[in-house]
Amino acid sequence: MFNPHVVSLAGLEHSAYVQFSVLALSSIFFLVDPFAALPTFLAVTAGADEQRRRKMAWKASVTAMVVLSGFAIAGQYIFRMFGITLPAFEIAGGVILLLIGLDMLEAKRSPTQESTEETTEAAQKEDAGIVPLGIPMLAGPGSITSVMVLVGQAQSSWQKVAIILLAIFITAAICYLVLGNSDRVARALGDTGVRILVRIMGLLLVALAVQYFINGMIDLGVINKL
Repeated sequence: MFNPHVVSLAGLEHSAYVQFSVLALSSIFFLVDPFAALPTFLAVTAGADEQRRRKMAWKASVTAMVVLSGFAIAGQYIFRMFGITLPAFEIAGGVILLLIGLDMLEAKRSPTQESTEETTEAAQKEDAGIVPLGIPMLAGPGSITSVMVLVGQAQSSWQKVAIILLAIFITAAICYLVLGNSDRVARALGDTGVRILVRIMGLLLVALAVQYFINGMIDLGVINKL
């Protein structure tokens, strides 16, 4: 027998998963941001042949995927171990994301993602694929914080944790494609194109940061749900 209430609930649940999938992929991708890492990657791999460049891009992407996946899987345990509440992490994450987003609006990498010292160190290393390209340039404090907030919002739902892991995998795959073909991507986009992309991502990241902050305040009961 047809039950409209069951259909309605199933539709709402499906919509919630789609919404969470978009949130997870966009927030992780915008924070890892391989396009903003292009200039640093090109400087680090200057003089390297295509095979070595692809190898470093592979190492950096896999490192970022492993690190972020580790925090996604262990996120709930970290919350319990340190007694951190989700609202606290949402508010702290919102502040960090806001700082990174404001720097991205100026078309530059935030010091939170990579420092001048790390860039210099990377240029001097024979193989900088794992450190500092993989971590902290791709998997830095911002992306780790975003993953932790998403894990907190998943509320022990294995489907949502699976969505987060899938979003991390897709982001890592895109990182490899962008960095592994850095010469072609840089030529296709040009400096202006890269700056425009970074600014657009920065604008969306600022909006996401404000939403994280609002969610934290709602969860604390400071403001009513909009």
